[in-house]
Amino acid sequence: MKKNFCNTWKRSMKMTVKLLGAALFILHSSFFISCADFFDQESDHVIYADDEHLNSAIDTLYSMTGILSKLQAIADRTILLGEVRGDLVTLTSDADADLRDMALFNIGDDNKYNQPRDYYAVINNCNYFIEHANVDLRNNRKEFIFLKEYAAVKGIRAWTYLQLALNYGRVPFVTMPILTKEESEQTYDMYDLQAICTYFIDDLEKLIQEYTNADADVANEYPFYGTIRNTDSRFFYFPLYVVLGDLYLWKASETQSVNDYKSAANCYYNYISQRNGDNSTYAVGTSYTSWMPGSSTWQVMFDSWSSSLKSESYDKDAELITMIPGDSIKAEGNYSELRNLFNSREENSYKVSIEPSKRMEEISAAQDFCALNSSGTTAMIAPKGFSNHRDGDMRLFATWTESYRYNNGERIETQNISKYSSRNVHIYRRQMLYLRMAEALNQAGYPRMAFLILSTGLNNQQLTTEVYPYYSQSDSIYISQFNFPANQYALYTSDDLLNGARVATHNTMGMHSRGSGWTPMNESYQLPEDSTITAEALTARQQVFVDSLILNEGALEFAFEGTRYYDLMRFAKRQANPGEFMVNQISSRAGEANREAMKGQFQKLSTVSNWYMRWNGKIGF
Repeated sequence: MKKNFCNTWKRSMKMTVKLLGAALFILHSSFFISCADFFDQESDHVIYADDEHLNSAIDTLYSMTGILSKLQAIADRTILLGEVRGDLVTLTSDADADLRDMALFNIGDDNKYNQPRDYYAVINNCNYFIEHANVDLRNNRKEFIFLKEYAAVKGIRAWTYLQLALNYGRVPFVTMPILTKEESEQTYDMYDLQAICTYFIDDLEKLIQEYTNADADVANEYPFYGTIRNTDSRFFYFPLYVVLGDLYLWKASETQSVNDYKSAANCYYNYISQRNGDNSTYAVGTSYTSWMPGSSTWQVMFDSWSSSLKSESYDKDAELITMIPGDSIKAEGNYSELRNLFNSREENSYKVSIEPSKRMEEISAAQDFCALNSSGTTAMIAPKGFSNHRDGDMRLFATWTESYRYNNGERIETQNISKYSSRNVHIYRRQMLYLRMAEALNQAGYPRMAFLILSTGLNNQQLTTEVYPYYSQSDSIYISQFNFPANQYALYTSDDLLNGARVATHNTMGMHSRGSGWTPMNESYQLPEDSTITAEALTARQQVFVDSLILNEGALEFAFEGTRYYDLMRFAKRQANPGEFMVNQISSRAGEANREAMKGQFQKLSTVSNWYMRWNGKIGF
């Protein structure tokens, strides 16, 4: 039966609350269908709404359904705007004009990926829910009935506004539902990225402070409606501490405030430390891809990394945190095209639109893969010159498969990007939190602590020996807020690597070891030390070094996942000449040797306002 995801959800909700309410749903649907016309001043459409609160379970659940279905419309572009405008992919001759214009920063008003009204459709649904939901309603056991949904909606709204600000720079800001044509024609304040971040930091922190007590924990408890279409509904939400971490990190990129960076790191840590409850862990994990330990033939590979990214099973060690669910067939209306853009499939006649760039290959190949010998006591750097993307870091090899096939007698070069095997669009995962926490810690002045996340893994024992001795008492007080007990966050060892996880409780490794071999013994991957300069000067030098490592690690770990362009933006904002940095970075798509020849094509990026999109003169700079 060709029923879309939204309808499947609705049927599940009716079973959950044991109410039929179909007529009520039809009425409420009319409240949420024309926020797509929010900025269409010529539209005669008017949304009518009554003054009733959302008091019943079926009201609230159906409203949540409407919000989640609107999110589906922006799922693909969340990935594409963050990846196609970066330096890690290029387009093939089969890419359509809209993607090509995106890659060249020529996104016009009629580009299918330039539709801010879709974001405002989500926002307006959220605004309506927040305005009308009876959040303090309790059952006969004095438990909140709709607080989890209310907190989830607040998180979705903050995340959606952040996406608007990242892509348009300046956006009309409204927190009340738009229900009439007259209201849509009013003039609303324009908020930039810093203002958006400041507003929603305050909004979410107040919510957590007000409702985190013996009765509720809004930062960590989310609605659970079971499994829908084999998809666990707990993945459908944007955890408040994760969103807050991003808001602080982006605000810090504007203010360069050490305190904002510290707050960002604290928020990511709060999610990590509280995600599975008290006295539990949410460790980096020990998934990796590498040459087999002790190999002298450089032929045999081991990969547990790529499979960990594809899993959509919810458990305490799940890599996935948030997804936007998609429909399974095109006729259902909210079908993700990402698999067809990245992978050769029958649906696209086996012709892809997006492929890894030369720049991505260069970043991967430039890494030194540190291979252990068979005893685990010494290591060597693997040689270069292998085929099939096996130079340097192994994550590109594990992600990207090239081959060919014949289709109607035509030989077609094919590719598969293993990260796109699901109909669902993955937004947040565990490694993103750890790497962004490292970024925030580094910029806050703690490069030694940030480096541990990359090199060996982070726990209290490592902090005691590698971090505390180098910082002042006041810094140590701040660092002490990060509690990673060594018996719970136990470091993976060389013996584990050689003998197949000999100690099952070892659950933490440096992120660079996920693809570049045994990093703790890699002599080329070491923090700079210099006893001839002041401690302050050394810290500054280490910060620059670790920042560059973090940028590269983001490419190695998250290539093709839609984060790259935004990572470049944040990094650029820390440079003396942000525009020049962006021109250089994007111009390197075709490889370092072609960078200078490509600069003219991207010279517009030397002006920061050109990093963003515009639409009809009503949004953007």
